[in-house]
Amino acid sequence: MEYTQEPKSIDTKKVQQSWHRYIKQFENYLRLEKAMSENSIEAYLRDIQKLSQFAFSQLPDIAPTAITPDHLGQFVKHLHSFSVADNSQARILAGIRSFYKFLEEENAISDNPTDHIVRPQLKQTLPDVLDFWEIEKMLNSINLSTNEGMRNRAILETLYSCGLRVSELINLRLTDLFFEVGFLKVFGKGSKERLIPLGKDATKFLQIYIEQIRCHIKPKSGQENIVFLNKRGTAYTRMTIFNIVKAIAEEAGVKKTVSPHTFRHSFATHLIEGGADLRAVQEMLGHESIVTTGIYTHLDREYLRQIIQEHHPRAKRKSKEG
Repeated sequence: MEYTQEPKSIDTKKVQQSWHRYIKQFENYLRLEKAMSENSIEAYLRDIQKLSQFAFSQLPDIAPTAITPDHLGQFVKHLHSFSVADNSQARILAGIRSFYKFLEEENAISDNPTDHIVRPQLKQTLPDVLDFWEIEKMLNSINLSTNEGMRNRAILETLYSCGLRVSELINLRLTDLFFEVGFLKVFGKGSKERLIPLGKDATKFLQIYIEQIRCHIKPKSGQENIVFLNKRGTAYTRMTIFNIVKAIAEEAGVKKTVSPHTFRHSFATHLIEGGADLRAVQEMLGHESIVTTGIYTHLDREYLRQIIQEHHPRAKRKSKEG
């Protein structure tokens, strides 16, 4: 039988429409049922679109519900050919796994192809952490005689005092601050609400910023409740906060790579090193799993040795015998 292109072109169009339809359903699921933040939704969609773009070019007749483990294996090889880092591959595959779990729950597929995909073996990298003296050095380097300096001090104090994600900082609202009881409220991933104790220094500089600086900024419509506003009266972007923190680190002579997230890592690490309960830190960070919080237990060897010597019965006995 003679092969003709016409049926294939029609099928291809229907296949592409099915990709768009299922991706849109997945987007609605993330937004409405999972209540994810827009940043998280965008990240998931980018991962799925990488697979759909690969399918459009390499597997034009394969609908998303017909993807097999072999197809996904081809996709992984495709990522390798573009030298996509293992960490990035793992993230992309995690997004695709969530997509197919959704299709499975919707009964669009009976067998999840991602169940047979082996994740890249990743080296566990410990997050950068500032020593307390480095944080003090950064805070003390800020010129408090300027409005900008006072704002920056309030930002850093809040990041370190509460361990906030940068997205939580820029979306922090005036009505989320409870100075009278020393707490603030944030909405983390999945819009999950949590209360975090607010330290005295963070309280002090937040109040100064709000009462002496922010009061002179006219908020744009819809931004009236946002704590940190730029001169145009709108919330700061993630990149602006990143640049502020980076500039202060350079000014203070801190040699480590410092970002807003470094303060979150430092907050958690310092609490755990100080003896805080892992479950309490998990609650304050807003982690769903305590396994995620566990990465902050990377205490240095000398500290661990000291703990053993001071608290292990056999070690204490040998010390007395010596």
